[in-house]
Amino acid sequence: MRKAERATYIDRRLEELYPETPIPLDHTNAYTLLVAVLLSAQCTDARVNLQTPALFKKADSAEKMLRLTVEEIDAIVRPCGLAPRKAQAIRGLSEILIEQHGGEVPADFDALEALPGVGHKTASVVMSQGFGVAAFPVDTHIHRLAQRWKLTDGSSVVKTETDLKKLFPRDRWNKLHLQIIFYGREFCSARGCDGTVCEICRTCFPRRKTPVETRKS
Repeated sequence: MRKAERATYIDRRLEELYPETPIPLDHTNAYTLLVAVLLSAQCTDARVNLQTPALFKKADSAEKMLRLTVEEIDAIVRPCGLAPRKAQAIRGLSEILIEQHGGEVPADFDALEALPGVGHKTASVVMSQGFGVAAFPVDTHIHRLAQRWKLTDGSSVVKTETDLKKLFPRDRWNKLHLQIIFYGREFCSARGCDGTVCEICRTCFPRRKTPVETRKS
């Protein structure tokens, strides 16, 4: 298959496998989504979902979060890893949201990326999952699978995002990025598939015999 043919097949097959794409991180509004995504850095969504109920019970808005100290936030989110830094970022971004955005999460990439602890991927997740704006957040699963499927050379996460946006229709980005994540977790994980095992890898590259080495994000 040529790259365009692979993209068409992958798009169709993932839609068949995952017609519904529930957002993995539990949240009730754009603010709690932002905090949950920040906490998910180098941590599983499942672990984040175990810790956020206690945090959001105390503070589900920027205003309420500022009533907590960094130490109090740290104590709750510690199991998510990198807790001191994440706790400081959560309190810091909450302060900026109050001072500059009326306590609301802005639906703007530049404004989001200006917040402490919020990089391009986090901003993209919030824009796509929180506001429905077309984006293609690239996590470790997407970066790995895009290389295994030869949709990008994987030289950087930025390059992977750019290549995927060119290959797939804009109106598919938000749903497709979740579908690729779901597939990566279920069938094409880092250890469970080496580029020769899962259905999509075997269908796209039936003659492939050797494992595919991928660059990490």
